[in-house]
Amino acid sequence: MKIKLELFGASRDLSEKEFLELDIKGNSSLKDLRNEIINYVDEKFKGNQNFKKLILSSAFCSEDNNIISDKYKITKDQKIGIIPPIGGG
Repeated sequence: MKIKLELFGASRDLSEKEFLELDIKGNSSLKDLRNEIINYVDEKFKGNQNFKKLILSSAFCSEDNNIISDKYKITKDQKIGIIPPIGGG
């Protein structure tokens, strides 16, 4: 399946575009997608630990703008957003 991962905040450093396109196996979970993104970082950014921490601490949202957990099943091609934590004072 094709996933269009929309990048927000600090995650925009993962691509020159505002999204990544990833292929995942059918009936995968969000946890599987998170692992695919980490694999992407390993290949493209030589395992950048800051990017990995960013991915592991980020929330994700579905096409209908609901926050989804790692157990969320991905059953079709779709858009998913990655929402990194935001710091501030």
